[in-house]
Amino acid sequence: MPAANGLLDRRAFLWQSGGGLGGIALAAMLGRDRLLADESAATPADAPMGKASPGVLGGVLHHPAKAKRVVQLYMSGAASQCDLFDYKPMLEKLHGAKFDPGEKVELFQSAPDKVMQSPFKWKPYGKCGKYLAEPVAPLGECVDEMAFVHSMVSKSNVHGPATFMQATGFVLPGFPGVGAWVSYALGSMNDNLPTFVVLPDPRGFAPNGPKNWSSGFLPAEQQGTLIRPSAKNPIADLFPAEGGYVTKKSDADAQAALAALNRRHLESRHGDTRLDARIRSYELAARMQLSAPEVLDISRETADTLKMYGLDREPKVVGTEINEEQEIAYFGRNCLIARRLLERGVRFVQVWSGADNGFPRRNWDSHEDLARDHGPLGRGLGVGAAALLKDLQQRGLLEDTLVLWTTEFGRMPCNQGSLGRDHNPFVFTNWLAGGGIKGGTTFGESDEWSYKPLDRDKPTYCYDIHATVLHLLGIDHERLTFRHNGIDRRLTDVHGHVIREILA
Repeated sequence: MPAANGLLDRRAFLWQSGGGLGGIALAAMLGRDRLLADESAATPADAPMGKASPGVLGGVLHHPAKAKRVVQLYMSGAASQCDLFDYKPMLEKLHGAKFDPGEKVELFQSAPDKVMQSPFKWKPYGKCGKYLAEPVAPLGECVDEMAFVHSMVSKSNVHGPATFMQATGFVLPGFPGVGAWVSYALGSMNDNLPTFVVLPDPRGFAPNGPKNWSSGFLPAEQQGTLIRPSAKNPIADLFPAEGGYVTKKSDADAQAALAALNRRHLESRHGDTRLDARIRSYELAARMQLSAPEVLDISRETADTLKMYGLDREPKVVGTEINEEQEIAYFGRNCLIARRLLERGVRFVQVWSGADNGFPRRNWDSHEDLARDHGPLGRGLGVGAAALLKDLQQRGLLEDTLVLWTTEFGRMPCNQGSLGRDHNPFVFTNWLAGGGIKGGTTFGESDEWSYKPLDRDKPTYCYDIHATVLHLLGIDHERLTFRHNGIDRRLTDVHGHVIREILA
């Protein structure tokens, strides 16, 4: 702005002089680091606002992709590998004997006691003969489409950091979630729904809450959008409150005025993605007022589809105790909504099972009574995940949709108390299915106890899973970077190898 005497002050002089060679050089550097206000990381400057964006890769992938979209099923609280997917006859043979793997055993909140067999029966399924525990038996129809990784290792045995690690690739807060990285790289496949959607457990959040799906240092618009399918108001603040003074017309007029003010404000604040993301979120919200109700309305699904997801009847609520019917209904509904989102062009959907720590327990953190918790939760998982895989396959979507199942760590092969299991960060299980995955395969066995990887020199970390996910999406995990605080950050940090043994 001109000074009172009509002369330019220093700031105005530098601003107006920016068109010279120095300004051009500065603009080039800012553009390289994606810091210009009109150079959004996910949308080119000339792309019309409110349209599906191509992402930072602009449609030019590093190599041909096998998958276009991802759904991540996250079991919060540490689902037990040796009671769901990792069958160990040794635990049955030595049940009740002193647990002694021949080395010092580090536990989270207990001391090593006796070997504890699973309370569930096991059976082989599919042509591959994969053994599954009884609660997840519905997945037996799908094992020939699934690849199991039994050598997963975490860097923490504490829920918060370990959840961060699987969700973001780091044990510390402040890093983007996997879905945010995928959104940043590939952008949107639709105009009317978010690129990255999160479906939480209807009873609460996992440790860290929304930080698990934040955009971190990526542009703010890449963060996950929270939708609660089981709630009366699934998307907070999408519609004016019933009985309030705000009408549809006044809401639209207010949004238009606010957008004009925000754009004017943004023009003078280069490089701040927060306001740009807010503008885009308002525009997307306006379109979602039309599209979201249709996505969340499952009344037009066929009776067979609803039955497959366990949604053909109202669940019985038995006091405050965890129960199978309720778990099937909660997880099944989220899985069905996930399918409806994916087929409408949502790029990344994250489905959570297990609420935050509390009593009576409603998560996978089975310190006290594993059969009580894992039985109902496992059945909900088995019914919902099997329905999702079969539904995607029937609709021709599984071929290019990657399904990833994970948890923050596993549980010990010995007992805690009389009926529970303590944390085991030394080995646990992930499985993948769909786009580009070789079904009916197993990679990375655990030892005879399901205590540590069989080959301790070759553990599998989330970095390897994330590298594999990106690879199947056509992305080289070492080349997808974002400059932050002088460091070229990436989802896999400085680690990660594509697990080629499970690729089709």
